[in-house]
Amino acid sequence: MTRGFRPLLRGSTYAGALFAYCGALVSLPLLPFAALPALAWPSAPEGVRIALTVLVWAVLIGVLGLARTTRRVLIACARRMLGVPLPDPVAEPPRPTAPTRSTASARSTAAPTRSTAPGSDRLRTPLWLLAHVALGWAGAQSAVLLVGAGLLLPGGWAGAEAGVSVRGWSLRPEHGRQSWAAALGCLLLAALLCLAVTGALRWLAPRLLGPSSAERLALAAERERALAERNRLAHELHDSIGHTLTAATIQAAVAGEVLGADPEAARAALRSIEESTRAALEDLDYVLGMLREEQTGTAPPRSLADLPELLDRLRHAGAVVEPELSGDFTRVRGTPARAAYRILQEGLTNALRHGAGGPIRVTVTATPDALRLSVVNRTGSGGGSGGGSATTAFPTSGHGLPGLTERVRLLHGEITAGPDGPDHWRLTARLPVRVPA
Repeated sequence: MTRGFRPLLRGSTYAGALFAYCGALVSLPLLPFAALPALAWPSAPEGVRIALTVLVWAVLIGVLGLARTTRRVLIACARRMLGVPLPDPVAEPPRPTAPTRSTASARSTAAPTRSTAPGSDRLRTPLWLLAHVALGWAGAQSAVLLVGAGLLLPGGWAGAEAGVSVRGWSLRPEHGRQSWAAALGCLLLAALLCLAVTGALRWLAPRLLGPSSAERLALAAERERALAERNRLAHELHDSIGHTLTAATIQAAVAGEVLGADPEAARAALRSIEESTRAALEDLDYVLGMLREEQTGTAPPRSLADLPELLDRLRHAGAVVEPELSGDFTRVRGTPARAAYRILQEGLTNALRHGAGGPIRVTVTATPDALRLSVVNRTGSGGGSGGGSATTAFPTSGHGLPGLTERVRLLHGEITAGPDGPDHWRLTARLPVRVPA
């Protein structure tokens, strides 16, 4: 029982009723303007002039609802007074000014989005205003009548007769218990009226002030874009930082082993650590700036042009790399080139983490329509470069190969990873490439 009356005790129900009554009062300044056509037609019957005034009044109220500012204010008030969770309106994306090839498909997908936002969506706010004002006036007049009746009906204590008369209908209860019961009934009806008005507004608010079909699509598209961007940044962090930490750990171990016997090799390993960590710091600063929505430095995106530097860092770590490169890599640009670099980086990082020594064979073949990548390394008995082994010295999160699979899938390519014979592990990928004319 107590929980059921908590909204009443909290005042939220009466706040909603007050919201409706205030909406009715706010419409009063429009009434003189609405009465002008009726005043200009004095010969018309009274009923016609009243109907004309009400019609013009409704049109003026509806016109106010066409403004975007009005809708924002109404949504904010409904959230606060009615307690209805309503999102802020979403602005429509700007239309492209020139038809280009890159926007042709976007226009084909955007056209249905605009077609799902008919003119009725723009009429929802005017309809809300009309319903708000109508409920406010009906509720205010009825509440005043009921509260007044509840105060005046038990008039016997003042020695006067009290009653209620509305358009020929009258209620004159006898003094005593009957009048007090009628007064109590009127007050209860006034309280129930507040509940009804607030409930009606709460029911209408999501339907008339909630997101339209176009806004829901825009919200979904924005949420999808944000998730895709977060996944991309997570992949960048995983690929860059994970590879750098693995290479730096191995290079530090090499430098410690050869520090006394071969100082030159130790210095080379330390220089490689410095170069790789500096590149990782640039990537980290760029990604953190994107997460904070700041204007960050221009950290160049890694591509196949950075592959020789990547292979050199592995050699400084003591790995034996056997690259086989064929094709014209200069014509492979954009997303395929960046994805190819990250795929090779992840494959080489896994080879360093889980490999059992021996050469690492890296094959990159560029053809006019595809880019083929392969990383093959030796593994311990029963181990795998992608899945780790019981004796691995490097912990793994398990997100490397799933992240690569997602990258390749988004580019409509193919990727496989698994054992290649009894003691080798192979990672292969094929990326479709559109060579620019």
